[in-house]
Amino acid sequence: MEAGGSSSPRGGIDLGGTKIEAIVVDDGNTVLGSSRHPTPSTGGPPDVAREMIGAMKAACQAAGVEPGELQGIGVGSPGVIDEASGTVSTARNLPGWEGSFPLGPTLASALETRIAIGNDVQVATDAEFALGAGKAYDSLLGVMWGTGVGGGLILDGRPWVGRGGAGEIGHMVVVIDGARCPCGRRGCMEAYAGRAAMEARARRRQEKGMNTDLFKIMKDRGRTKLTSAVWAKALERDDKLAVELIDEAIEALGAGIASAQNLLDVPAIIIGGGLGVRLGEPYVKRIRKAMQPHLFNDTNPPDVLPAGLGDLGGALGAALLVESQRAERPPVAESSPASAAAGG
Repeated sequence: MEAGGSSSPRGGIDLGGTKIEAIVVDDGNTVLGSSRHPTPSTGGPPDVAREMIGAMKAACQAAGVEPGELQGIGVGSPGVIDEASGTVSTARNLPGWEGSFPLGPTLASALETRIAIGNDVQVATDAEFALGAGKAYDSLLGVMWGTGVGGGLILDGRPWVGRGGAGEIGHMVVVIDGARCPCGRRGCMEAYAGRAAMEARARRRQEKGMNTDLFKIMKDRGRTKLTSAVWAKALERDDKLAVELIDEAIEALGAGIASAQNLLDVPAIIIGGGLGVRLGEPYVKRIRKAMQPHLFNDTNPPDVLPAGLGDLGGALGAALLVESQRAERPPVAESSPASAAAGG
């Protein structure tokens, strides 16, 4: 992608359950600098915000700019997002994040530029639509398979967020009165396919005496969670428990995604997220095959594609937020960058 004109660069932060990816991009969305920090596994929202600030400062240093020189920083976050106030609520895949936290104002104060916040899965889907595997389509469903299972929607060229809760594909019920989901409900697709739920199930199986290399690989890599890379390595070793849990996840994904397709009938479905990107095309093909028995319009299935932007999709989508939210809002009266950003 060609670099653009003389406008200031933008920042993007993808806040995930296991990692925080921060980037600085130019007008052409070319990455000028990046940094990846682990997401804290203990503490609370202030600890997560502190790590995000550190990651963004490191990305800026790599790009040779100061955070305050950026047009703004976009953030893709899990949880319930209030774009106007910059608050994030009930981000349950993050430590201690049950209530609301003023993430936007906190980041704006520390980084001295305006902050735009959107749902992490929707911004990743927006990026695939604008820059990645979804460029050829006017409507699509993005499915991000990672710590949880999230969905993002583009309908007739525009993001569809409903009343703020659209796209929660991970909480479509695939088994009535089934396994307990991290959300507290039963039978959700995420209870079978989300990485956090899969790890909990793996621990219970190991405690009951089932042999597995999953946790040995985790310790050897210095991790505290079963990351996507740990799952991939265990699958390479043909670890029986890893294979069994991934097989169950694919069956759940097939049923849940097909059910969403039966409602939406979009031309394309893009599979991303930590596990989706790490496991790649072979597992996307398996998901496509698992969908087929559940599709009502089974003679004209959608294209099911791996994410084209890889690990950077969420951060690139976050950086795109800076321009999209600026375009959607009236100009803000000039003041300090931090106070202007605190409004959203």
